[in-house]
Amino acid sequence: MPVYDYTAYDAKGKTISGIIDADGAAAARQKIRTSGYYPVELREVIDGVAQQGDRGGRPFTQRFIRIRPVEVSIMTRQLSTLIGAGFPLVSALDSLISQTSKPAFRKILAGIKESVVEGTPFAKSLGKYPNIFSSIYVNMVDAGESSGTLEIVLERLADIMEKQEALKNRMITAMIYPILILMISAVIISFMLIYVTPKIMSMFESLKQELPLPTQILIAISELFQSYWWALVLLIVAALIGLRAMGKSKEGRRWMDTHVLGMPLFGSLIRRMAAARFARTLGSLLENGISMLPALGIVQNIVGNVFISQSIANAAEEVGKGQGLGKSLDKDGAFPPMAIQMIQVGEQSGNLEEMLNKVADVFEKEVETTAMRLTALVEPVMILVMACLVTFIVLAICLPIFEMNQLIR
Repeated sequence: MPVYDYTAYDAKGKTISGIIDADGAAAARQKIRTSGYYPVELREVIDGVAQQGDRGGRPFTQRFIRIRPVEVSIMTRQLSTLIGAGFPLVSALDSLISQTSKPAFRKILAGIKESVVEGTPFAKSLGKYPNIFSSIYVNMVDAGESSGTLEIVLERLADIMEKQEALKNRMITAMIYPILILMISAVIISFMLIYVTPKIMSMFESLKQELPLPTQILIAISELFQSYWWALVLLIVAALIGLRAMGKSKEGRRWMDTHVLGMPLFGSLIRRMAAARFARTLGSLLENGISMLPALGIVQNIVGNVFISQSIANAAEEVGKGQGLGKSLDKDGAFPPMAIQMIQVGEQSGNLEEMLNKVADVFEKEVETTAMRLTALVEPVMILVMACLVTFIVLAICLPIFEMNQLIR
């Protein structure tokens, strides 16, 4: 049954919008009128996207739709609750459509519901929207449908997404203050070099005497900024574009990801983040009945590092030959030793899924602690660097003044 996105007037002339399913456009209009509304615009939703209908307009395409992970997480939690309360899947999706405030997400849910009504499995219906529902999400839902534990799988998915989003938000919050200090510092230093320093230094040029070395250095830097600021901007832009292009190429991304892991402090942090994400996702996949090799194939695409992803792929080959997971992961040295040891203990005790979740808990806490320590370290270092730069500028300005005073005496 087709799904339509409509705009209508109510009895008081207020504009309302919503989604309705009907056998056709005429039936949809009649259904809207029966509800006490006067339809103004009606567009059919195909694959979750409202297409051009009764009124002209440029249709949207799926690739422009952006749904935040937190919205998907809330939807997943609500769907789990409704199914656990005994709602059929279609009725639960109907309820979610009416509760969802974002029009784009409502259209997507309507498209999913329509696909389910037509007989398509829920997981395959979700798979039509890869930009919103990841392969891990779809595979876990597929496992839940097959085993009859869809509400449990959805609850676990919501837990995973909420923990990942919380960790991401903590990392972003921890970095806001250092980045703000860096930006303010750059603006202040640039202002002093471009506007303040030249006006002060013009007084010393008329003296026709040799200036102190710090003053000469400051004048040279100031002239460089004034004359070639555009070149510096172009250099920064070119560097950013080059890094982005390098990150898109296979070899360039591998080189960057490999060397990032070797960085002091940050390399260890990235390893822990990847280990936590790997363990959390693999544990959930195994708990929901997905076998080891397909689960490793899914997980290798979500760690966020090409070198670690290749290490997981190599481990999957070794596991396929009969090797243990912990021993296979240890060969490339991509994962922290503690993670390897805990995984091996889990394999020996027969509680691998439980141990993987413990690995995720341990490293998520370590990532948070390390991020807070790095932030606490970065703040005073940046303040110290800022103080040194300002001190140098003040010293370069004051030294000629001191020499002038000595000549006057």
